[in-house]
Amino acid sequence: MDEGAPKIRIDKWLWHARFFKTRSLAAKQVGAGHVRLNGTKTLKPAQNVAPGDVLTFVQAKVIRVVRVEAIGTRRGPAPEAQGLYFDMTEKQEKIPANPKFEGKGRPDKKARRALDLTRKQDTL
Repeated sequence: MDEGAPKIRIDKWLWHARFFKTRSLAAKQVGAGHVRLNGTKTLKPAQNVAPGDVLTFVQAKVIRVVRVEAIGTRRGPAPEAQGLYFDMTEKQEKIPANPKFEGKGRPDKKARRALDLTRKQDTL
């Protein structure tokens, strides 16, 4: 990393690039060790990033890998934020959702009595 290159805090950059809704959420993720900077786990939200750095983090059950292209001066609209990074995330297959319960739900009073009768008969 060049010493003369502009730098910004990692939590602030993640917020500017619209990866996290709030800056404090971004700081929590960094502080918890869920963000890697150039392959190294970082625990300080005040860690500086510069253009050319690679960030790896989890977002919505997808592992994101992005290269910092620009620093940015504000948290602007989404098209402006997308210009701050180059997304190197590999295409991942979607995890299938859990199967839904296809039963009829809770038994009503009549069905409950029938179940109780069958359980009593099984124990005898």
